[in-house]
Amino acid sequence: MNGESLIGLVGMLLLVGSWIPQTFETIKTKKCPLNLQFIVIYVTASSLLTLYAYFQRDWIFFTLNFLAAFQSAVNLIVKLGEKRV
Repeated sequence: MNGESLIGLVGMLLLVGSWIPQTFETIKTKKCPLNLQFIVIYVTASSLLTLYAYFQRDWIFFTLNFLAAFQSAVNLIVKLGEKRV
């Protein structure tokens, strides 16, 4: 692994890791304190960037955005569930 890949990997782990506490708290409490518009934009942007990274064959960027989209989608699902109650 070269230096550029290592920097990308560390950045990916930190960025994806930042969502972990929020996602666990959201699952545990079944409440999401995040702004709905923010989550919708984030899920959309991360999903589009996931596709872009796939087409570019950039697996670090793909993994980063896939995991970010997944974790923010969990928060979005919980947030949307709150609105119905």
